[in-house]
Amino acid sequence: MGTTLHTLQGPAGAKRNRKRVGRGKGSGHGETAGKGTKGQKARTGHHGARKGFEGGQMPLQRRLPKRGFKNPFRREVVVVNVGALGERFSDGVVDLDRLRDAGMVPRAAKLVKILGEGELPHPLTVRAHLFSKSALEKIAKAGGRAETLAERPVPATEQGGSAPV
Repeated sequence: MGTTLHTLQGPAGAKRNRKRVGRGKGSGHGETAGKGTKGQKARTGHHGARKGFEGGQMPLQRRLPKRGFKNPFRREVVVVNVGALGERFSDGVVDLDRLRDAGMVPRAAKLVKILGEGELPHPLTVRAHLFSKSALEKIAKAGGRAETLAERPVPATEQGGSAPV
């Protein structure tokens, strides 16, 4: 007869009784229950020190100086230079999708600003959220157009403040 569900067994030694500590000297785990004598590790409630605890020494995160702050209202803007547009694109409309496909703007970028570094040798229609004055001049000088996209309003909860009631 082959193996069936009711004849299955674990390997020898796989099934063991749990260790019952503090149940008398004769058990070998009585009296101090395997915790040794005294000290912090022998006390109840000791399950390893909390994160960053250094045995009473001033912990590293408190010894290091704290500097600056993180502005919860900051706007993260990805910048692209006009010269880079001239090198990558020869004609047509340059919008966020084309910039992302060319690897010039990360997929998660919310705002894109075009700066005036470099030259634009041919006309392009550029669509972005923000433009510098010099970028607008260079795009117009090359015979192109700069179209400003509307910024997506950021909810107050995403900005770090509380949502309006």
